[in-house]
Amino acid sequence: MTERAGAGPPRRLVVLRHAKSARPQGVTDHERPLAARGRGDAAAAGRALAASDRLPGLALCSTAVRARRTWERAAAQWGTPPPVHHDPRLYHGDVPALLAVIHEVPAEVGTLLLVGHNPGLENLVLTLAGDGLDDTLERVRGKFPTSAIAVLSWRGPAWRDLAPRTALLTSLTVPRGGKRQPRRPRPRVGA
Repeated sequence: MTERAGAGPPRRLVVLRHAKSARPQGVTDHERPLAARGRGDAAAAGRALAASDRLPGLALCSTAVRARRTWERAAAQWGTPPPVHHDPRLYHGDVPALLAVIHEVPAEVGTLLLVGHNPGLENLVLTLAGDGLDDTLERVRGKFPTSAIAVLSWRGPAWRDLAPRTALLTSLTVPRGGKRQPRRPRPRVGA
């Protein structure tokens, strides 16, 4: 089974939580950048999406810096990235706000990528998934960490028809960019 039964063409919603962010002093929440680990994890997320053939026809991204940088680093891993729309409603949006944005997506988009934040994204996945393959639902309930990618499949004539419990959670991955090599100390001049 690859998607829930329903009328209309198969569709996929790919939900990507932003990568690990830094918390510099004096920087507002909206302007927080990615941490070093987050930069590597965001690129790893892009590679994971490309390898699994889950590239979107459209991306919707939060306006927060950490979400925009996650999108940029992920999309840099693809030959030709899809169009992206940055929507302020995705910045800490709850399930009704996120669904309102999704419902506006043109019907011709078959795979949609949503880049945003928790707890909204985790709650969205749990709200939309009527079922999950393997242990995916239990894993999302346990934790939806930074850089997590959830893929929901469903059938419907248009995105406005996506409703609670109408999708199948087909996968949950948490790509990591690997351990960064420690910096080598520079030789001291005159030592």
